[in-house]
Amino acid sequence: MRFMAKAHKPTSRPSSHSKSAGRSQSKSHKKKALVTPHPHQRGGVELVDPLVQAQLKLYDEALSLFHQQKFARAKQELEKVLEGPSKELADRARMHVKIAEQRMKPSAELNPRTAEEHYQRGVAMMNIGRWDDARESLIKARKAAPKADHIHYALAALDCLTGEADSAMANLKVAIQLRAENRYHARNDEDFAFLQEDPRFTELLYPEKDGTAG
Repeated sequence: MRFMAKAHKPTSRPSSHSKSAGRSQSKSHKKKALVTPHPHQRGGVELVDPLVQAQLKLYDEALSLFHQQKFARAKQELEKVLEGPSKELADRARMHVKIAEQRMKPSAELNPRTAEEHYQRGVAMMNIGRWDDARESLIKARKAAPKADHIHYALAALDCLTGEADSAMANLKVAIQLRAENRYHARNDEDFAFLQEDPRFTELLYPEKDGTAG
């Protein structure tokens, strides 16, 4: 008579090792799900707080005025930034306030000698509407420093304020050739409102529309 060996039933109970591994993976997934994303930042400044966002907008506007050499107005806007919640933005604004104050000092107004002193006097005269005095100082500044883009830019702005379209275009074109960023400053500079309807102005500031570079 032939005997058959008994078949052993496989055990369905998982090992303690597999159970602990499963629990570990489950906890790991839970931990990953609980991790909060870092708040969006710009230049190290967190932008979650709407008050910080408003402060950053003020700072950007003030910086635009600063680059347009409108130091008095830039200083006013920068001082508003100091009142915001972000310490980083306040520190940056405080630094630019000091620079603006230095640029506005009238110490060289009576006896300017260098190109920068003539330039500063010219801008000061523009700010109070003394166009002839401003032009005289800026022309002297340009003569002393013919490759200083900010001097050509200031002359272009003065030309606009006094209705000299051709001269304004010529000076602005040189300013842009010397420093391309002047193209973007001029786009938002209200001093150039006089040229807004001039097709030459549009072509110079928006060369991408016709595929040419100014």
